[in-house]
Amino acid sequence: MKNLLLLALLLFANACAFKPTNKFDVYQAQAVLPQEEAPHLRNSLEWWYFTGHLKDKATGEVYGVEYVFFHFNPTGKKDWQMVNFALTDPQKKQFRYDYKVESLPTLLPTTLPLNLSMQKKAQRWSLTGQEGSYHLQATMADHAGHGINLITTPTKPVLLHGGTGYEQYGTVARAGYYSYTRLATAGTIEVGGQQRQVEGELWYDRQWNCNAVMSKDSGWDWLSIQLDEPREEIMAYQLRNNITGESLSGGSHYSAQNQNTHLVSSDFQLEPLAYWQSPRSKQRYPIKWRLRIPSQGYDLLIEPVIPNQELNLRLFKAINLNYWEGMCKVTGTHNGKPVTGNSYVEITNPGDPAAARKATSAAAAK
Repeated sequence: MKNLLLLALLLFANACAFKPTNKFDVYQAQAVLPQEEAPHLRNSLEWWYFTGHLKDKATGEVYGVEYVFFHFNPTGKKDWQMVNFALTDPQKKQFRYDYKVESLPTLLPTTLPLNLSMQKKAQRWSLTGQEGSYHLQATMADHAGHGINLITTPTKPVLLHGGTGYEQYGTVARAGYYSYTRLATAGTIEVGGQQRQVEGELWYDRQWNCNAVMSKDSGWDWLSIQLDEPREEIMAYQLRNNITGESLSGGSHYSAQNQNTHLVSSDFQLEPLAYWQSPRSKQRYPIKWRLRIPSQGYDLLIEPVIPNQELNLRLFKAINLNYWEGMCKVTGTHNGKPVTGNSYVEITNPGDPAAARKATSAAAAK
């Protein structure tokens, strides 16, 4: 679960004096594919989200990619769309991103294959395809010489989170959620004006019905992991209330044999080990994590390839949103044997860990 826009939408709603609605959201016993791939009519908040590691075929240098289309209709009347695009260059310790949010003149068509696009200055960003086979094209308008032109192919079946394609976030929300955890990816990226032939794997998240989690006091930690050997994948999230210190966590383990195991809070421990403070926003983010899943034999360490992968977004003219989403490496053990892998981590509204612990202690003392 990612909530990049949730806090911003809440502030937008307050500023514009209307109450967001989720009455048009889609709730079913099970996600129905491929229909769920298409935009949902007047959905409160949904997205098509790609993250992953790509390698230069000539030099072996690695790069991180984040590319996402958001669609949201907070009033049930007018559609909005947002694109966010980021590239990480660990070799030069650089992080570049671009974005745009705009209202749409008409409601987004609920058709397949996907054909999503947005224009920023002279640059056009697009996402086409369905069911794991996609074409991603984008060139940054704010950072000349940075772009992608990528083709993906699924190498594992779709993963339905929660077993049904719906993830239950306690009593807060029920959101549609499925992933293609390994998309074989090839094409070109442009970094610093240089075109590079790349290959690798992207992780794709499809989510909808996400407006219901809005709260200015809430924050998310979310991570995806692609392990080298065994070729297994893990998704884990932690939703926290930064005032009370309460938290809710869950996730999925996807085995090499394509077995889907739903994870609840008691199944794993996600522990922050170190923090980094942004010189720009002054936000303090966890920057190193230990993830233990005893039932699956995993004890993993997740670390960013560079610390500063923070995005600073200015939305709706008067709203600033800061969050961290970055390319990470994984080391650790599986049943006592060394393992390695790739990861992407998102942190929104991190709050103050010390204040949260104090609030938790105070609540326990009552």
